[in-house]
Amino acid sequence: MTEIKDYINEKDYVVRAIDEKAGILAFCGRTTMLVEKARTIHNTLPTASAAFGRLLTASALMGLMLKGEKDTVTLRVDGEGISGTIVAHADSKGNVKGFIGNPSADLPLNEKGKLDVSGIVGNSGTLTVIKDLGLKEPYIGQVPLISGELAEDLTYYFAKSEQIPSCVALGVLVDTDGSIKASGGFIIQLLPESDEKAAIYIEEKLKEIKSITQLIENHITPEDILKEILKDFNLKFTLKHEIQYSCNCSKEKIESILLSLGKEEVENILKTEGMVELVCNYCKKAYRFNEEDVKKIFDNN
Repeated sequence: MTEIKDYINEKDYVVRAIDEKAGILAFCGRTTMLVEKARTIHNTLPTASAAFGRLLTASALMGLMLKGEKDTVTLRVDGEGISGTIVAHADSKGNVKGFIGNPSADLPLNEKGKLDVSGIVGNSGTLTVIKDLGLKEPYIGQVPLISGELAEDLTYYFAKSEQIPSCVALGVLVDTDGSIKASGGFIIQLLPESDEKAAIYIEEKLKEIKSITQLIENHITPEDILKEILKDFNLKFTLKHEIQYSCNCSKEKIESILLSLGKEEVENILKTEGMVELVCNYCKKAYRFNEEDVKKIFDNN
Protein backbone atom coordinates (compact mmCIF):
# COMPACT_ATOMS: atom_id res chain seq x y z
CA MET A 1 0.00 0.00 0.00
CA THR A 2 1.33 3.44 -0.97
CA GLU A 3 2.32 5.60 1.96
CA ILE A 4 0.00 8.56 2.46
CA LYS A 5 2.09 11.71 2.26
CA ASP A 6 1.90 14.27 5.05
CA TYR A 7 1.12 17.05 2.58
CA ILE A 8 -1.97 15.36 1.15
CA ASN A 9 -4.40 17.59 3.08
CA GLU A 10 -2.29 20.72 2.79
CA LYS A 11 -3.47 22.70 -0.21
CA ASP A 12 -1.00 24.68 -2.25
CA TYR A 13 -1.48 28.43 -2.09
CA VAL A 14 0.28 31.77 -2.37
CA VAL A 15 -0.02 34.72 0.00
CA ARG A 16 0.82 38.37 -0.62
CA ALA A 17 1.87 40.75 2.14
CA ILE A 18 2.90 44.39 2.19
CA ASP A 19 4.36 46.95 4.56
CA GLU A 20 3.57 50.20 2.77
CA LYS A 21 5.49 52.38 5.22
CA ALA A 22 8.69 50.34 4.91
CA GLY A 23 8.16 49.79 1.19
CA ILE A 24 8.21 45.99 1.18
CA LEU A 25 6.08 43.67 -0.95
CA ALA A 26 6.31 39.90 -0.43
CA PHE A 27 4.87 36.73 -1.94
CA CYS A 28 5.27 33.23 -0.52
CA GLY A 29 3.77 29.94 -1.62
CA ARG A 30 3.66 26.22 -1.00
CA THR A 31 3.73 24.25 -4.27
CA THR A 32 4.26 20.66 -3.13
CA MET A 33 1.17 19.10 -4.69
CA LEU A 34 1.50 21.22 -7.83
CA VAL A 35 5.06 20.06 -8.45
CA GLU A 36 4.19 16.47 -7.58
CA LYS A 37 1.43 16.51 -10.21
CA ALA A 38 3.89 17.93 -12.75
CA ARG A 39 6.37 15.19 -11.85
CA THR A 40 3.83 12.43 -12.43
CA ILE A 41 2.62 13.91 -15.72
CA HIS A 42 6.10 14.45 -17.13
CA ASN A 43 7.76 11.47 -15.38
CA THR A 44 10.76 13.53 -14.29
CA LEU A 45 13.82 12.12 -12.56
CA PRO A 46 14.97 13.83 -9.30
CA THR A 47 17.24 16.57 -10.63
CA ALA A 48 14.83 17.37 -13.44
CA SER A 49 12.01 17.47 -10.87
CA ALA A 50 13.94 20.01 -8.82
CA ALA A 51 14.71 22.28 -11.77
CA PHE A 52 11.23 22.02 -13.25
CA GLY A 53 9.60 22.47 -9.84
CA ARG A 54 11.59 25.61 -9.08
CA LEU A 55 10.51 27.25 -12.33
CA LEU A 56 6.87 26.21 -11.82
CA THR A 57 6.99 27.68 -8.32
CA ALA A 58 8.41 30.95 -9.61
CA SER A 59 5.70 31.19 -12.27
CA ALA A 60 2.99 30.55 -9.66
CA LEU A 61 4.28 33.43 -7.54
CA MET A 62 4.68 35.75 -10.52
CA GLY A 63 1.25 34.82 -11.88
CA LEU A 64 -0.33 36.18 -8.72
CA MET A 65 1.64 39.41 -9.11
CA LEU A 66 -0.42 40.09 -12.23
CA LYS A 67 -3.36 42.48 -11.97
CA GLY A 68 -5.57 41.68 -14.96
CA GLU A 69 -7.99 38.76 -14.90
CA LYS A 70 -6.69 37.45 -18.24
CA ASP A 71 -3.00 38.30 -17.68
CA THR A 72 -0.44 35.51 -18.00
CA VAL A 73 3.28 35.07 -17.46
CA THR A 74 5.62 32.59 -19.12
CA LEU A 75 9.12 31.78 -17.89
CA ARG A 76 11.50 30.11 -20.33
CA VAL A 77 14.97 28.85 -19.43
CA ASP A 78 17.39 27.95 -22.21
CA GLY A 79 20.53 27.10 -20.30
CA GLU A 80 22.14 24.87 -22.95
CA GLY A 81 22.33 22.06 -20.39
CA ILE A 82 21.08 18.47 -20.58
CA SER A 83 17.65 19.46 -19.22
CA GLY A 84 16.85 21.17 -22.50
CA THR A 85 14.42 24.07 -22.54
CA ILE A 86 12.23 24.46 -19.44
CA VAL A 87 8.98 26.41 -19.64
CA ALA A 88 6.50 27.40 -16.93
CA HIS A 89 3.29 29.29 -17.60
CA ALA A 90 0.87 30.79 -15.06
CA ASP A 91 -2.20 32.99 -15.05
CA SER A 92 -3.53 35.40 -12.45
CA LYS A 93 -6.05 32.82 -11.21
CA GLY A 94 -3.51 30.34 -9.82
CA ASN A 95 -3.34 27.94 -12.76
CA VAL A 96 0.16 26.73 -13.60
CA LYS A 97 1.53 24.41 -16.30
CA GLY A 98 4.84 23.73 -17.99
CA PHE A 99 7.20 21.31 -19.70
CA ILE A 100 10.83 20.29 -19.60
CA GLY A 101 12.75 19.27 -22.69
CA ASN A 102 14.48 16.29 -21.09
CA PRO A 103 12.53 14.92 -18.10
CA SER A 104 15.21 12.23 -17.65
CA ALA A 105 17.97 14.78 -16.99
CA ASP A 106 19.70 13.69 -13.79
CA LEU A 107 23.14 13.97 -12.20
CA PRO A 108 24.84 12.82 -8.99
CA LEU A 109 24.52 15.17 -6.01
CA ASN A 110 26.80 18.21 -6.13
CA GLU A 111 29.66 18.94 -3.70
CA LYS A 112 27.15 20.34 -1.17
CA GLY A 113 25.15 17.13 -1.23
CA LYS A 114 22.29 18.82 -3.08
CA LEU A 115 20.54 18.04 -6.35
CA ASP A 116 22.70 19.53 -9.10
CA VAL A 117 20.12 21.83 -10.71
CA SER A 118 22.65 24.15 -12.34
CA GLY A 119 24.46 21.09 -13.64
CA ILE A 120 21.50 20.00 -15.76
CA VAL A 121 20.17 23.49 -16.57
CA GLY A 122 23.52 24.99 -17.59
CA ASN A 123 24.54 28.59 -17.00
CA SER A 124 25.49 29.96 -20.41
CA GLY A 125 22.03 30.57 -21.79
CA THR A 126 19.10 32.87 -21.08
CA LEU A 127 16.07 33.39 -18.87
CA THR A 128 13.13 34.91 -20.73
CA VAL A 129 10.01 36.32 -19.09
CA ILE A 130 6.96 36.95 -21.26
CA LYS A 131 4.00 38.81 -19.77
CA ASP A 132 0.76 38.94 -21.73
CA LEU A 133 -1.09 41.89 -20.19
CA GLY A 134 -3.78 42.22 -22.83
CA LEU A 135 -1.89 44.85 -24.80
CA LYS A 136 -1.07 44.76 -28.51
CA GLU A 137 2.29 43.19 -27.82
CA PRO A 138 3.43 41.13 -24.80
CA TYR A 139 6.18 42.41 -22.53
CA ILE A 140 9.35 40.39 -23.07
CA GLY A 141 12.36 40.62 -20.76
CA GLN A 142 15.49 38.51 -21.19
CA VAL A 143 18.66 38.21 -19.15
CA PRO A 144 21.66 35.87 -19.28
CA LEU A 145 21.68 33.07 -16.74
CA ILE A 146 24.16 33.81 -13.97
CA SER A 147 24.06 30.49 -12.09
CA GLY A 148 21.47 28.10 -13.49
CA GLU A 149 20.08 27.66 -9.97
CA LEU A 150 17.05 29.73 -11.11
CA ALA A 151 16.37 31.68 -7.89
CA GLU A 152 19.54 33.73 -8.37
CA ASP A 153 18.73 34.09 -12.05
CA LEU A 154 15.27 35.49 -11.27
CA THR A 155 16.73 37.86 -8.68
CA TYR A 156 19.05 39.13 -11.43
CA TYR A 157 16.11 39.38 -13.86
CA PHE A 158 14.06 41.57 -11.50
CA ALA A 159 17.02 43.87 -10.88
CA LYS A 160 18.12 44.23 -14.50
CA SER A 161 14.93 43.92 -16.52
CA GLU A 162 12.30 45.39 -14.18
CA GLN A 163 14.60 47.52 -11.99
CA ILE A 164 13.04 46.09 -8.82
CA PRO A 165 15.45 45.03 -6.05
CA SER A 166 14.24 41.55 -5.11
CA CYS A 167 15.15 38.45 -3.21
CA VAL A 168 13.97 35.13 -4.64
CA ALA A 169 14.09 31.75 -2.90
CA LEU A 170 12.92 28.55 -4.60
CA GLY A 171 13.24 24.99 -3.38
CA VAL A 172 12.13 21.45 -4.18
CA LEU A 173 12.83 18.51 -1.87
CA VAL A 174 12.64 15.13 -3.61
CA ASP A 175 11.88 12.06 -1.50
CA THR A 176 13.76 8.76 -1.73
CA ASP A 177 11.03 7.28 -3.94
CA GLY A 178 11.32 10.19 -6.39
CA SER A 179 8.12 11.92 -5.28
CA ILE A 180 8.04 15.53 -4.14
CA LYS A 181 8.35 15.84 -0.37
CA ALA A 182 8.25 19.64 -0.16
CA SER A 183 8.26 22.54 -2.58
CA GLY A 184 7.80 26.27 -2.28
CA GLY A 185 9.32 29.68 -2.59
CA PHE A 186 9.12 33.37 -1.89
CA ILE A 187 9.80 36.67 -3.61
CA ILE A 188 10.47 39.77 -1.51
CA GLN A 189 10.64 43.09 -3.32
CA LEU A 190 11.58 46.61 -2.30
CA LEU A 191 9.16 49.26 -3.48
CA PRO A 192 10.38 52.69 -4.67
CA GLU A 193 9.67 54.24 -1.26
CA SER A 194 11.74 51.68 0.68
CA ASP A 195 14.92 52.74 2.45
CA GLU A 196 18.40 51.23 2.63
CA LYS A 197 17.81 49.95 6.16
CA ALA A 198 15.04 47.65 4.94
CA ALA A 199 17.30 46.19 2.26
CA ILE A 200 20.14 45.57 4.74
CA TYR A 201 17.79 43.99 7.29
CA ILE A 202 16.28 41.58 4.78
CA GLU A 203 19.69 40.60 3.42
CA GLU A 204 20.95 39.80 6.92
CA LYS A 205 17.75 37.99 7.94
CA LEU A 206 17.87 35.71 4.91
CA LYS A 207 21.27 34.47 6.01
CA GLU A 208 19.73 33.21 9.26
CA ILE A 209 16.64 31.35 8.11
CA LYS A 210 16.42 27.67 7.20
CA SER A 211 16.01 26.60 3.59
CA ILE A 212 12.55 27.13 2.13
CA THR A 213 12.09 23.38 1.63
CA GLN A 214 12.97 22.65 5.25
CA LEU A 215 10.35 25.16 6.38
CA ILE A 216 7.71 23.68 4.05
CA GLU A 217 8.64 20.14 5.10
CA ASN A 218 8.14 21.18 8.73
CA HIS A 219 4.63 22.37 7.82
CA ILE A 220 5.44 26.05 8.34
CA THR A 221 2.76 27.99 6.47
CA PRO A 222 3.59 30.61 3.83
CA GLU A 223 2.15 33.24 6.18
CA ASP A 224 4.43 32.19 9.03
CA ILE A 225 7.46 32.03 6.74
CA LEU A 226 6.98 35.68 5.80
CA LYS A 227 6.22 36.64 9.40
CA GLU A 228 9.51 35.06 10.46
CA ILE A 229 11.62 36.62 7.73
CA LEU A 230 9.98 40.03 8.11
CA LYS A 231 9.11 39.91 11.81
CA ASP A 232 10.31 43.46 12.45
CA PHE A 233 7.95 44.84 9.82
CA ASN A 234 4.25 45.66 10.00
CA LEU A 235 3.00 43.17 7.41
CA LYS A 236 -0.53 43.32 6.10
CA PHE A 237 -1.69 40.20 4.25
CA THR A 238 -3.74 41.22 1.22
CA LEU A 239 -4.14 37.95 -0.70
CA LYS A 240 -4.40 34.21 -0.17
CA HIS A 241 -4.98 32.24 -3.37
CA GLU A 242 -4.95 28.51 -4.07
CA ILE A 243 -2.73 27.34 -6.92
CA GLN A 244 -2.73 24.14 -8.94
CA TYR A 245 -1.18 22.45 -11.95
CA SER A 246 -3.85 22.84 -14.61
CA CYS A 247 -3.81 22.63 -18.40
CA ASN A 248 -6.50 24.30 -20.52
CA CYS A 249 -5.80 22.47 -23.77
CA SER A 250 -8.78 21.48 -25.89
CA LYS A 251 -9.59 19.72 -29.14
CA GLU A 252 -10.28 23.09 -30.76
CA LYS A 253 -6.83 24.43 -29.83
CA ILE A 254 -5.15 21.27 -31.09
CA GLU A 255 -7.12 21.52 -34.35
CA SER A 256 -5.63 24.98 -34.90
CA ILE A 257 -2.16 23.43 -34.64
CA LEU A 258 -3.20 20.83 -37.18
CA LEU A 259 -4.29 23.62 -39.55
CA SER A 260 -0.97 25.38 -39.10
CA LEU A 261 0.84 22.26 -40.32
CA GLY A 262 -0.92 22.57 -43.66
CA LYS A 263 -3.15 20.15 -45.54
CA GLU A 264 -0.37 18.55 -47.57
CA GLU A 265 1.79 17.67 -44.56
CA VAL A 266 -1.19 16.35 -42.58
CA GLU A 267 -2.27 14.16 -45.51
CA ASN A 268 1.27 12.78 -45.79
CA ILE A 269 1.15 11.81 -42.11
CA LEU A 270 -2.20 10.12 -42.67
CA LYS A 271 -0.77 8.06 -45.55
CA THR A 272 2.16 6.79 -43.50
CA GLU A 273 0.60 6.52 -40.04
CA GLY A 274 -3.09 5.98 -40.75
CA MET A 275 -3.96 8.76 -38.30
CA VAL A 276 -2.56 12.01 -36.93
CA GLU A 277 -1.72 12.17 -33.23
CA LEU A 278 -0.79 15.39 -31.44
CA VAL A 279 0.20 15.38 -27.78
CA CYS A 280 -0.14 18.41 -25.52
CA ASN A 281 3.28 19.48 -24.20
CA TYR A 282 1.81 20.53 -20.87
CA CYS A 283 -0.45 17.65 -19.82
CA LYS A 284 0.55 14.87 -22.25
CA LYS A 285 -3.03 14.32 -23.37
CA ALA A 286 -3.12 12.75 -26.83
CA TYR A 287 -5.51 13.97 -29.53
CA ARG A 288 -6.07 11.61 -32.47
CA PHE A 289 -7.54 12.49 -35.85
CA ASN A 290 -8.51 10.03 -38.59
CA GLU A 291 -9.00 10.77 -42.28
CA GLU A 292 -12.63 11.84 -41.82
CA ASP A 293 -11.70 14.17 -38.93
CA VAL A 294 -8.96 15.81 -40.96
CA LYS A 295 -11.26 16.32 -43.97
CA LYS A 296 -13.87 18.05 -41.77
CA ILE A 297 -11.28 20.31 -40.16
CA PHE A 298 -9.84 21.54 -43.45
CA ASP A 299 -13.20 21.77 -45.20
CA ASN A 300 -14.55 23.98 -42.41
CA ASN A 301 -11.59 26.33 -42.42
